[in-house]
Amino acid sequence: MQAKEEQVIKTVLNRQPFPLLFGSLAGSHLYGFPSYDSDYDIRGAHILPLEKVVGLFAERETVELLDTVEGTAIDLVTHDIKKYFTLLLKRDANVLEQIYSPLIHHQTAYFEELREIAAGCITKNHAYTYRGYAQKIWKSFEKQRRLKPLLYVFRVILSGLHLMETGEVEANIMRLNHRYRLPYLGDLIALKLHGSEDTLLEDLDLEFYGREYRRLMRKLSDARMASYLPEEPRGKPELHDLLIRLRLEYSEQG
Repeated sequence: MQAKEEQVIKTVLNRQPFPLLFGSLAGSHLYGFPSYDSDYDIRGAHILPLEKVVGLFAERETVELLDTVEGTAIDLVTHDIKKYFTLLLKRDANVLEQIYSPLIHHQTAYFEELREIAAGCITKNHAYTYRGYAQKIWKSFEKQRRLKPLLYVFRVILSGLHLMETGEVEANIMRLNHRYRLPYLGDLIALKLHGSEDTLLEDLDLEFYGREYRRLMRKLSDARMASYLPEEPRGKPELHDLLIRLRLEYSEQG
């Protein structure tokens, strides 16, 4: 990432109205196939002050900001820590990938503790989450025949497989393909890297990719059955404790 883009991301993070627990880069940049016109998806968790969560007036838990800074499109979404921790316990794979993203642009001293706790929230039932994502995206691909959703389908399934087999979170499709070696992915990734967000696949062999989609979905189901991961998350007490400590400490700072 260029220094200018780093500065743009920091500028947007500073516009967030509440203290951030962390902010990371998600979307195509995290997945390993950004196009020249891809925006920057920033995700993370913020900390609402105590008076915003104990009174009669409910504060908005999610902050969303769409902006263009120095020609760079930014899509920022952060959740309050209570909502964020709740999503983590509900097998939200996006939250897991944000926490374990290698592209962290802001973090506090508590972030490594969150990563340690999140490891105990990984379950074999995250496979259902990845299956649901893949099914939804595949339907979109069948309607529009765009390259981006096709890559997302394979990225999602491979991420689920990798999680079931290793217990590790990996969202980058190129690193995933070093493990799974799908021979057609390299060309699709190169096409996306040198094309645009709206690249169409007019001459695509839909029957072939449909077979691959169904094969990999079966493999994901089998991997869930064979996984050593627990059925349920184990980090709820630790997240409860961290939530209280963060809420009290940041209220005292305010």
